Amino acid sequence: MYFEDRVDAGRRLAELLLEHGYSGENTLVMGLPRGGVPVAYEVASALGTPLDVWVVRKVGAPGFQELGLGAVAEGGIAYLNRELMEEVGATEEEVRDTVRRKSAEVNERVARYRQGAPAPALEGKVVILVDDGIATGGTFRAAIQALRLRHPGRIVLAVPVAASQALAELRPLVDDAVCVFPTPALYAIGQWYSDFHQVPDDDVVDLLEQARLNLRPRWPGPPIEPAHV
Repeated sequence: MYFEDRVDAGRRLAELLLEHGYSGENTLVMGLPRGGVPVAYEVASALGTPLDVWVVRKVGAPGFQELGLGAVAEGGIAYLNRELMEEVGATEEEVRDTVRRKSAEVNERVARYRQGAPAPALEGKVVILVDDGIATGGTFRAAIQALRLRHPGRIVLAVPVAASQALAELRPLVDDAVCVFPTPALYAIGQWYSDFHQVPDDDVVDLLEQARLNLRPRWPGPPIEPAHV
């Protein structure tokens, strides 16, 4: 195993981003829920930058949901791999139904994670988009397409581990890509972690709140009146 858990992966990814010169200035770290958020939290903490999420849901193949045919992202963007759909025999109707269901899930999770707050302003900012790994890259494609509509200054893809081919296909879509371990053979992201347990929604909400508290100014209290003797 290359990473103990997502915390370890996030800290090692943060070290690499710092080596590449990234910092908190005009920067926002965005995690892909749910597994990308613990990684993104460590990155945001190390860089001293705000943390937010960009919600994406994978569109799985009928009968084999782990195989991603594409993804639906916050902002109404859907990416579908037509070649893979044809290869597994997925019909347009089947996939359309899945996209509709996943779009509803995206909206539900946006409301849950942001607690009614609006999406962050991205115009002109450096957006570091983080997940716990990349296998096929469908979720990143959908997220990148949606983020481009918000006119960020730069989009930086950042992951602990990624399939080399998927990473090469994604590089032209972003301004920079930072990966601790690109590998030609990646069958399952979890194989690169000793602990790869599922991240509950409550943990995502807690990490986002903790990140906000960490960046909240600690104003000094009222002045202490001198004691009269």
